[in-house]
Amino acid sequence: MARPLHAQVSLPALRSNLARVRELAPETQVLAVVKADAYGHGLEQVLPALDGADGLALVELDAAVRLRDARYSRRILLLEGFFSRDELPEIAQHRLAVVVHNDAQLRMLEEARLERPIEVFIKINTGMNRLGIASTQVVAAVERLNNCPSVAVLRLMMHFARADEDYGINEPLAIFNAACRGMPFPRSLANSAGVVRYGEIGGEIVRPGIMLYGATPFAEESAESLGLKPVMTLRSEIIAVQSLEPGATVGYGGAFTATRPCRIGVVACGYGDGYPRHAPYGTPVLVQGRKARMAGRVSMDMITIDITELPDAGIGTPVTLWGEGLPVDEVARAASTVGYELLCAVAPRVPLIVSNVERVDFEI
Repeated sequence: MARPLHAQVSLPALRSNLARVRELAPETQVLAVVKADAYGHGLEQVLPALDGADGLALVELDAAVRLRDARYSRRILLLEGFFSRDELPEIAQHRLAVVVHNDAQLRMLEEARLERPIEVFIKINTGMNRLGIASTQVVAAVERLNNCPSVAVLRLMMHFARADEDYGINEPLAIFNAACRGMPFPRSLANSAGVVRYGEIGGEIVRPGIMLYGATPFAEESAESLGLKPVMTLRSEIIAVQSLEPGATVGYGGAFTATRPCRIGVVACGYGDGYPRHAPYGTPVLVQGRKARMAGRVSMDMITIDITELPDAGIGTPVTLWGEGLPVDEVARAASTVGYELLCAVAPRVPLIVSNVERVDFEI
């Protein structure tokens, strides 16, 4: 038999989350962010559920080319743009849009001789200080791009660093609006947190990412409260049970010591599968739909959980590591990380099982 661990991906949940984006940001173009293999969900596998989007956004040129080879015809935006002038002919050939965020990229475009001009999103730095043209240089950069034969059309873009905070949009939005005042180009402002606050932010093009996959961009608001459904459910089974007396320890380093007689379930999932090694004692899991807690250190292929209060749990009992019934954000908080990291970190050895029905449960 195959190892029981797998990641179930629900296409109906993804479609539902995309529909929720449409509700929150009506009459906009939606670029679904699918970088990092669609946040670990499998880009090609989830593509059918994104047919309601106006296009896709990612950072990997090879993945963008694969999409074109698969006859995806809508807009594909490279969020970090290009890294060398040698990539520009391929970008033009495959009709890809690019972000331009620095002067070096601008110069490469000016020097290029392409078979067809390309769509450019000029990114403005509004205080995040990762990527972006300085606000004081935007007018000059836009003029150069407008006069560049390699540029077909121009869009304006920014990225919010703190759209999840009460006043996190005010200053960067003011910087952006001042830098772009009077410019007639369509604007792309909202990430997932910005989509939820679209009424305050506006713009013609939104770029939802984590919310599409059913996780929250907010520390204090759950995905469920935002009307989102989990897309990935990481499932496994108990593969062994140990009975411990008081004073017995579990796993490497004896990180868990029994203070009473207890039962420990061994689950087929570990950091080799992408489960966070630093997940501490008490990290939640679901056992046949009931909560249990991590007990002992995560190892490469296994975790150990306390099933003392679940006397009917045993070998073969299904376990949910996150997803349906247990939000990935709850597990992430227990492990002092974010849902983004857990979803993206699922290892290639974990099979992805794509479901096109609303819900598939283990038989219990």
